[in-house]
Amino acid sequence: MSLRPITEDDLHAYVDEALEPERRVEVASYLDDHPEVAGRVATFATQREQLRGALASIADEPLPSELNLSHIIERRRRRPLRAWGAIAALLLLGIGGLGGWTLRSLQQDGSSGLSALAQEAAYSYGVYAPDRVRPVEIRASDSAELTQWVSNRLKQPVKVPDLSMSGYRLMGGRLVATSHGPAAMFMYDDDLGDRLVVLTRPMNSGSRDAPMMPHASGDVAGFAWADGGMGYTLVGQLPGDTLKPIANEIRKQARPI
Repeated sequence: MSLRPITEDDLHAYVDEALEPERRVEVASYLDDHPEVAGRVATFATQREQLRGALASIADEPLPSELNLSHIIERRRRRPLRAWGAIAALLLLGIGGLGGWTLRSLQQDGSSGLSALAQEAAYSYGVYAPDRVRPVEIRASDSAELTQWVSNRLKQPVKVPDLSMSGYRLMGGRLVATSHGPAAMFMYDDDLGDRLVVLTRPMNSGSRDAPMMPHASGDVAGFAWADGGMGYTLVGQLPGDTLKPIANEIRKQARPI
């Protein structure tokens, strides 16, 4: 038996079938002796398959220029930290150990209703808002490229909300994978460093229009709604009475004309 402890990285690599044969045997033996950990690993495997399904519709599409490996390498030569952020984004979008990013199949409000959308936004906030290196994939300075990119992937025209009147600047955005397909994520911050996330994606036929509802997950709160077949949610670590006027402004700007 190996003297090396089984780490969280080993567990994710086990799910991804990325371990050396000898190490894989050691991890399998460890899981046999620790059923509670084995249950968690089984959940990882389920999430892996959910992510495969979520990305199936765009798996064959060419990568945007921002994620082109040769461009990443060139940027790394000039700005190592920024290049690392792009590589990290590739790892998150790939099929792998997602660490703290957990995808779940939600049953409330229908499998792809507002509750699911709200939870997806909370997960995205938890992954990207704390990132001080590259929280967004395309910066606000390239907002035209960002708008075109996410609109093409979602196969719907997407508007990037302007929250400047509420005191928040657009930082940029990215695509994120959800169990219901790709979603567009936009991030904002203010002069105090507080960050907000807006997540939007197409809804299923039963949730094309839905009134605004509050939601909370841990210390992250927000509001979610649907208009014209598109779902929207705003999340942040702010009180609901602070977030609601901002959510109303986003709804007003995003509403189909």
